[in-house]
Amino acid sequence: MEIGSLSSEEHPPAFSFALISDHFHPWTDRQGQSPFVWSVIGAIANATTNLRLGTGMTCPTTRVHPPVVAPSAATCAMLMPGRFFLGVGTGENLNEHVLGDRWPSHEERTEMLEEAVAVIRRLWEGGLVSQAGDRHPRPGPDRRGGRLRPRRRPPP
Repeated sequence: MEIGSLSSEEHPPAFSFALISDHFHPWTDRQGQSPFVWSVIGAIANATTNLRLGTGMTCPTTRVHPPVVAPSAATCAMLMPGRFFLGVGTGENLNEHVLGDRWPSHEERTEMLEEAVAVIRRLWEGGLVSQAGDRHPRPGPDRRGGRLRPRRRPPP
């Protein structure tokens, strides 16, 4: 589907909401390349006025860390007021295991996801957050978030 065909100005919307994958690799070779999800969301935001859009799913634990996901999602929410939602999950080996690190067990990934969601929420609320944690041990600079919590719009 072309991004322009999503525009509600051209014709009535075919969908009340859509999900966009945040994958590093396409599932099959026929799917071509996997674009950078946050840029595509910006293009969709520009081409639509009513479509609700969310990631399905972003894994904020291994390939992309919470201090990157939080402002990315908040920016998309600002571009699509009340229409953007962030879907998160524990990830799977094909798309998240691209850095060559050890692939964590499901239990570890669940704990990592819980910690990542807590970090994202603290950043959205404007707090000072350290990147280090029990499940995100990589040290990094503290990050101050802004009050950028995405706003929800009630479903139609």
